[in-house]
Parts: sequence; structure tokens; C-alpha cells
Amino acid sequence: MINRRDFLAATLALPFFPQTSNARLVGTVPLGTAGGGRVAPLGRLLGNGLDARQFTDLSTIRPDDPSTLVTPNDRFYIRTAVPAEIASARPFDKLRASGIDVAALEKSAVRVGPWVMECAGNADPANFGLLSAATWEGIPLPAILDRLPKPAPHARVLVTGVDDPGPSRTSTPGASWIFTRDELAHALLASRMNDAPLPRHHGAPMRLSVPGWYGCACIKWIDAIAFVPDTAEATSQMQEFAERTHQPFDAPGRMRSLLARDYEPPAIDTAAIPVRVEQWVVNRRVEYRIVGIIWGGTKPTSALSIRFKAGGPWTKVDHCTPQASTLTWSTWTHTWRPDAPGRYQIVLRVDDPSIRTRRLDLFFYVREIDIAEV
Repeated sequence: MINRRDFLAATLALPFFPQTSNARLVGTVPLGTAGGGRVAPLGRLLGNGLDARQFTDLSTIRPDDPSTLVTPNDRFYIRTAVPAEIASARPFDKLRASGIDVAALEKSAVRVGPWVMECAGNADPANFGLLSAATWEGIPLPAILDRLPKPAPHARVLVTGVDDPGPSRTSTPGASWIFTRDELAHALLASRMNDAPLPRHHGAPMRLSVPGWYGCACIKWIDAIAFVPDTAEATSQMQEFAERTHQPFDAPGRMRSLLARDYEPPAIDTAAIPVRVEQWVVNRRVEYRIVGIIWGGTKPTSALSIRFKAGGPWTKVDHCTPQASTLTWSTWTHTWRPDAPGRYQIVLRVDDPSIRTRRLDLFFYVREIDIAEV
């Protein structure tokens, strides 16, 4: 029997099918993982400190409901829970010592977004749920930097936050990142998230929000902002991120650099994944509607193709309008009629060689699905 949630989904989805058709939503088909395996619960904080995780349920995103494109604060992904030290720490003491009046600057706060934020370690194929979108409100970083003592030429900006000291099974302690000033031109020292005070697990009282960059650079529980020399060494967090990405010195024959200036910015490449598979009966024939999202990069695109078996044909996605902004996600849908029951792999690619898609190129976001009826 169809439940209320699926009924509402059917109501929203009908415009994607011919108005003269006899279309009925049967239900949804779970997206699985290669070889099955344990699936982590969604929307619930697991673990603590550096090992904490909360995965967002991306299947709630719906093409015809813009409200689903913003992740509620209580469902936004969590990569590290609030450190115990935050209870007694006074995060703004160092900022005040630098002559920065945070309270005065907050009067000129701006609201931006929604911006997508993704964890660089968003690698669980059961959900890829370390990915969310929110609006942010706070102080533009250039306003903060203008109040610091004039830096030396070519100086960089170090942003640090209170962090859990560990030990940890999954992370290296040390919440800090070194930026060029230009890289922070659109960044925000955020105190509000989705029109509410910043939650404690998301960096209260203030965190950094850098549009288009992975969450590892969006430092939480900020306690210091300072200029450092161009020769400053990369932080432990930058080095940990480098191990997950395509840094130039990770190529054969290239030695890892110790200097922050040699590290590539943690920019999110264009990426896409399916988030929900709906089973429909249209004119007495079974069809599957794939609903997905596309985000990241610097160039909007609708050149998205899909395939369902290794070595199988690529097909242009049915409905993929150009992204309004690469800083948030957009939805796409594709109608699919599999030839036979069985297990399929849903893979996406962008058919535009000018767009960098390093994770898609590595089949990073593959989702698997068991089809029982055709």
C-alpha cells in the first residue's frame, strides 16, 4: 500500500509524465551499496568528538518542492561534534586581543546562500550523506581582515578553531586552514544558519563558510584569525585533506610539500548522484524515475549523462536544467525502463571536457540498485 509520503511524491512528480498517461506511483526502490553491507542510520548523531558523524537523508530532495533544497539544521551533516573544551573556552578572546570588535561587526551581517557544503570524506556509498545545503548569515571575512594590522606583502590568512584533541580513529586533530586573501573574498564568519542561531555542533558561536569549498576548510568554533608569512607550513588539517584529494605532489615522483602555498584549494568539482528511485506504472508498463542532484564546480551545466551497467551505453539525462548556481545543488530526473530484473549500477558523467569532474571520473558516487520487476 502506498504511504502518505509516496502519495505526495506522486503528486509532485506527475508533471514529468505525459498529462494524458495513466501514471501511478508504486513506491520507491532502495539505493544500495556494492555487495550490500551495514547501512548507517540517517539524521542521527553517531559517535562523539572527531569520530562523530551524522548523515543527511538526501532522498527527501524533490524537484518540485524548493523547500527540500535547504537542509534543516537538525538534519545537516556533522563531521565532528562539539569539543568538550568549548564549554569553558571563550572563542573570541584572541579576536578581541587583535582589536576586532565582533559585536560591532555583526550589525553589518549579510545573509547568503543556500550554499552546499560537502565533507571531503563523503565516501559512504550507502548514502553519501556528508553533504547538505544551508543559508548562512554573518560577517564577510574581508571586513575582519581590514581590521587586522597591515600584513607584510604576500602574507596569507590563518583561521583556527577550537578542536577536539583526540585521540581519534578517523581524523587528525587540529582545526585550522591557511588561505590567500583572495580565496576569502566571498567567505563569511557565520553566526546564523537557516535563519536560526548557529547550532553548537555546527560551530557556534561562529564558523567559517567558504562557498564552493569542502567543509574541512570551513573551520568551526573559530578562536583566531591572523596573517602569517607566505612561507608558513601547511596545517595538519590541510595535510589530512591532501591525502584524500588530487594534490599535484601526490603524483608519481613529486614529493609532498610542507608549505601551505603549494597546496591546491579544496574546491568542490562538479559532481552528481542519484538520491531516489521511484517505481511507476505508466499505461500499464513499469517505469523507474531516477531523481538526483548536481552540484559543485564553477561552470553551470546540463550536459549530464547516465548509465546502468559497466560497459553499457551512456544516455543523456532526460530533465537536467542548467544550474542556477554552482554553489548549491540542482535536481535532475531520468525515466528508465530496464530490460530485465537484476542488480544495476547508476553512474553519472558530465559531457563537457571543459568542466573538471575528478570524483565522477573515478566513479566515486556510484549507487547500486536491485530491480525486481520490469
